[in-house]
Amino acid sequence: MSVATITPDATTVDWEAMKADLAPVAIIDETVLVKKRSRDFFWYSPVLNAQLKKSFGDLVAQPTTKEELVQCLAVAFRHNAPIVLRGGGTGNYGQSVPLHGGLIIETLGMKKILEIGPDYVRVEAGALMADINAALKEHGREMTMFPSTQDIATIGGFIAGGSAGIGSVANGPLREPGNIREIRALSVEETPVEHIFQNDDVLRIHHAWGLNGVITEVTLRTVPTRDWISCMATFDSYAVAYRAGFALANRTDIDRKLVSVVDARIAAYFPRLDNHVPKGRDLMVSLVPREQVEAYKELIAAHGGQVALTMDDAERTAAGIPHVFEFGWNHTTLQVLKSDRSATYQQYGVNDPSNAEGVAALHAKLGERAWMHHEFSRYEGAVTASDLPIIWTQDEAELRAVDEMYRTNGCTVYDAHTYQVEGGGMKADYRHLAVKKRMDPKGLLNPGKSRSWADVSHLDADEIEALAE
Repeated sequence: MSVATITPDATTVDWEAMKADLAPVAIIDETVLVKKRSRDFFWYSPVLNAQLKKSFGDLVAQPTTKEELVQCLAVAFRHNAPIVLRGGGTGNYGQSVPLHGGLIIETLGMKKILEIGPDYVRVEAGALMADINAALKEHGREMTMFPSTQDIATIGGFIAGGSAGIGSVANGPLREPGNIREIRALSVEETPVEHIFQNDDVLRIHHAWGLNGVITEVTLRTVPTRDWISCMATFDSYAVAYRAGFALANRTDIDRKLVSVVDARIAAYFPRLDNHVPKGRDLMVSLVPREQVEAYKELIAAHGGQVALTMDDAERTAAGIPHVFEFGWNHTTLQVLKSDRSATYQQYGVNDPSNAEGVAALHAKLGERAWMHHEFSRYEGAVTASDLPIIWTQDEAELRAVDEMYRTNGCTVYDAHTYQVEGGGMKADYRHLAVKKRMDPKGLLNPGKSRSWADVSHLDADEIEALAE
């Protein structure tokens, strides 16, 4: 029997009846606590902060088992309640912010590590990535990648809303074939059903922001763990630091796990590096296996840089220095925002990462408007580069002017100032939306986060999928 798509509206829900139907699942209905769980790191963006700061859910459910999660979804379906899934709330785009109110389902209680195989790990969606890596280390393995927020971020949230992180320069992004082995996700129906997505089909759920299914379990590829050494090197100019970073990212004899290049002006916001890293010099942050540190030092010297720091975890902890990846990826932005909320950031793809001269020219043109910060990754065997600059404005028009400067310089804008999944440089993914129609026939999951759903929700799933052809 077909189910009609509705316009989810939390104001029509009988919340007292919902609470009774959710029992014995733990709930939070205290307004202050519900509001706290209605936020993520969207405040990085002045645009999103203005749009989302008054968006709150109505009730939080905290299932600890798959059976309780099924109950939450069935109850929400029966009451036509909007649903938003939430892990650690570390997203930057409002992925877990309820635009239309409704039920927030917090997955932190579903955190079991279910199986560790010879080259894979199977976990519940609410497992913290730091806990997964700690468990894997006992077996001589580690995750292929994780975000800089691994201590508080869940694997389900990372799969639903993330794409790359620490380790992507060695193992590619999450979408690289084989990195995600399997995703299990529940439908939102009268009787929710768990569906299994494997091989290429995992991309039908990955990076859909929880729009088209409720992730319950994930199976990921793992790699051998290494004795990683935290490395930092400094350079006389950003162009030279970038060239060194690109060279390190391309080295096949150095198994680097992280290559971040950071403008000296950003590095000045890293007080915990005082007395360890010289000030006023552009910075490269890396993770390198112990047995390859000498080769790393030779590369730095060949590019005219100076090695400032090489420490193992014990030495780093004794020196009071955080994980070096907390100076890369979006933790770089956070380090600045801790001191000055007048800044923001953006995400750009460098279309020719080998063009250090082009990077240098744009760096000079930007001046004080934006301070560069590049992350190197690898996709289909080729090195890629992303710029996550600090931009000194709270005005959207000025932000868009910087976007245009990057476009003119041959970069792609992956907009970090939108709460819709298609807004960050992505086109409508009709494969995602076809799965949504099958898995979420009423359209209750994360309403408002897809700008294309309203255009196709009246179609059946096969008709939506045909639009992708």
